[in-house]
Amino acid sequence: MARFLVLYGTTDGLTAKIAGALCETLSGAGAEADVVDAGAHGDDPNPESYDAVIVAASVHASGYQRDVERWVRAHAAALAMRPTAFVSVCLGVLEKNPATDRALAQIVDGFLAKTGWKPTVVKPVAGALLYRRYNFLKRWLMRRIVAKAGGDTDTSRDYEYTDWEDLRSFAHEFHRRVLLP
Repeated sequence: MARFLVLYGTTDGLTAKIAGALCETLSGAGAEADVVDAGAHGDDPNPESYDAVIVAASVHASGYQRDVERWVRAHAAALAMRPTAFVSVCLGVLEKNPATDRALAQIVDGFLAKTGWKPTVVKPVAGALLYRRYNFLKRWLMRRIVAKAGGDTDTSRDYEYTDWEDLRSFAHEFHRRVLLP
């Protein structure tokens, strides 16, 4: 039985939900999977204890969570020795705009350059607009950004754009890749 680590960083909670879905899918496929919040201090899982690692983080202000960046940088050598995936969660995935796609690719490339990590696969995943969780300033700012992109601007509700079926398919495919290198 293959052992997987799903390490994540989250700002508003959606990436934690995505990490949980990855872990649940891997477990359902017969793998042993642990899900760990990179921001949970005192819990520094060693990737050498796992056959494969998935790291999930969300884009905020053109970067990812610092705790994820620190963990990946500290374990880059061990990550290079096993199959790994980087799940990049971002609303910009929805735009299907070449300029936005280039900007997102630069954010991912910058993260990978800073950490020295070369994941086996990078999976972009659409995020969410959690208007009801945002403070006034963030709600106002997000609404303006989303309005320019032609997105949902009703701040009385939240919007989840993650394609859960695609995410589960990705987890199954990554599991198969680990089993059949």
